[in-house]
Amino acid sequence: MMGLLVEMPGWLQAAGWGFLSASGLLVGAVGGYYTSLQHTTIARVMTFAAGVLLAVVAMDLVINARGATSLYWTVMGLLCGAAVFSSVNWLLSRHGAQHRKRCGECVEQPKEEQQPGSGLAIAAGTFLDGIPEGLVLGLTVLQQGAPGLGTVTAFFLANIPEALSSSAGMRRAVRSTRYVFGVWIGIVLMISLAAAFAGHVLRGTGPALRGTIEAFAAGTILALVSETMIPEAFYGSPQFNGLLLVVGFVALLILLVLSH
Repeated sequence: MMGLLVEMPGWLQAAGWGFLSASGLLVGAVGGYYTSLQHTTIARVMTFAAGVLLAVVAMDLVINARGATSLYWTVMGLLCGAAVFSSVNWLLSRHGAQHRKRCGECVEQPKEEQQPGSGLAIAAGTFLDGIPEGLVLGLTVLQQGAPGLGTVTAFFLANIPEALSSSAGMRRAVRSTRYVFGVWIGIVLMISLAAAFAGHVLRGTGPALRGTIEAFAAGTILALVSETMIPEAFYGSPQFNGLLLVVGFVALLILLVLSH
């Protein structure tokens, strides 16, 4: 499949990489909806994934952004990305999306009859979470011809527990099968389209602008990890979760180094 992607036009390559990395969401959605994993198990998987995402931001995205643009624009991109994500997430949280990544055993997602419109807010929040991933993959295709193995692996692995936990929570909130899998299939397609959009629209831009946008995406991912993944990962403070987060960070660091 990787060889086939390399032969495609740039924007189509980006769409393919986006679909490949986002497919981890479908794996997690099936596992979360059709199995009954305990919160502690989901929390530990989520902790590892948080470490993986922190590593890809720190060791890949920020370094790439800083190499393409100035420190000022790298910092501005990071802060603006985090501010935009947090602001939109705050707005959606007021309408029922605050606990969209929770498994339901620890903190329940709202049912539609409890908070009308929460299903739409959760779907919108889930779509929001996937946009930075597509943006990053589209940019890396432009800059490098293809994203690195470490980057794709990081997103794929992080997507599994995100969907695993969220789908378990949706099931406990009595969301329909059509709703649950409609959301996850939709976000997979959306990430693919976001990658294609970035690969096409940003094709004529210079390295400095691309670096700033990559820093923006990195900022959104840091805010996403902080506001949607870590609350689930550390709820109830499972033992050795701090160590497990660092294990995820180190595992991705090793993969990034070996793949370059």
